[in-house]
Amino acid sequence: MPSASRNLVLVALGVALGLALGVARGVLAQKPAAPASDLPWADARTLAEVMARVKQDYVERVDDHRLLQAAIRGMVSSLDPYSEYLDRDEYDQLKVSSTGEYSGVGLELSLDDDQVIIVAPFEGSPAAAAGIRAGDVLSTIDGTAVNGTNLAETIGRLRGREGTVVHLGILRGTSDQPLQFALKRERVELHSVRSYLLAPGFGYLRIAQFSETTDGEVQAALASLRTGNGAALKGLVLDLRDNPGGVLEAGVAVADEFLDAGVIVSGKGREPNANFEMDATPGDRMNGAPIVVLVDGGSASAAEIVAGALRDDHRATLIGRRTFGKGSVQTVMPLPGDSALKLTTSLYFTPSGASINHKGIAPDIELKREPNSTGTVPTDESGVRADLAVQRALKEVQLQSVSGRPSLSAALVAQ
Repeated sequence: MPSASRNLVLVALGVALGLALGVARGVLAQKPAAPASDLPWADARTLAEVMARVKQDYVERVDDHRLLQAAIRGMVSSLDPYSEYLDRDEYDQLKVSSTGEYSGVGLELSLDDDQVIIVAPFEGSPAAAAGIRAGDVLSTIDGTAVNGTNLAETIGRLRGREGTVVHLGILRGTSDQPLQFALKRERVELHSVRSYLLAPGFGYLRIAQFSETTDGEVQAALASLRTGNGAALKGLVLDLRDNPGGVLEAGVAVADEFLDAGVIVSGKGREPNANFEMDATPGDRMNGAPIVVLVDGGSASAAEIVAGALRDDHRATLIGRRTFGKGSVQTVMPLPGDSALKLTTSLYFTPSGASINHKGIAPDIELKREPNSTGTVPTDESGVRADLAVQRALKEVQLQSVSGRPSLSAALVAQ
């Protein structure tokens, strides 16, 4: 390789490193920057050499921005499965899932046989007002066919600036002629909580993920269950299956709804802010009535914080299968250009002091998967009532409401 090209890339890389260190000093002003002599310049030269060779010899032209973005992604993703660099679109998506609201039409979607199926329109959303129904198939957006293998792409196309119009083609029933809908995008709230009354006195509460609105939704759902029951609840089934987690503080707030005192979660990391302990405050919205928590291999992160706190503080019985085992906390750090760094900063511990990282939480009562089960957590009321795991949890919470203690079948029960 010509030395001039290599030197030019080295200079460019040096400028980039200098700018990065300058930004780091601005963002982390309280921390001294690493001395220049500590930087591994041999590795920096290798990186520069690789960049130069890619730019000169790769079969297609590649610009510097693309190469540096890829280098940043590779550096962060090599740390662990949960640390990542987020570009503008990815950061926006994270903010949507964290805040629980976005600008769109209000559809919950899923993929089935390369089709985008409408699970349900959100109550009060433009889609609900237009008459779009659960079970409809989304075929086109603005006249272009949807991608039946990439749900994230479809969701991104549905969202947009508030007040703009999006045209949807919807297949319904056996007809192959799509119905046409023109919907104006509005602010839509993501609902992460569903609730049903399973039997007189016994409620069911499903949390799909944890966002900033989840605790308020839980409070409203519990109040609705009490109203529907006409009296205080005798027991509750809390369904955290396939809940990937979300905002840590939201999980802590939900756990606090059912605890009067005690540690909910603690964390340990290298930085002072990464070391914390969060405790319960007085007030149990179930007034000590028994709680059974359903968990499985899809229960992770904040869902495991809730399950671990309620179990360790002797407030709930866990039924299902071992949880996922994500016992780390990620901090989102905004970067220039509307991008962000999501970086693992702490390991968290349940009230007993246990780390569940890569281990998960074993349930008190283990349920084996049914051979013909789809493994999908039901969302509609009829599906919830027919679900064998829910039936087993209801039986357990009813027994506890009479006896005042868990049954003796822990860890041995097959669904």
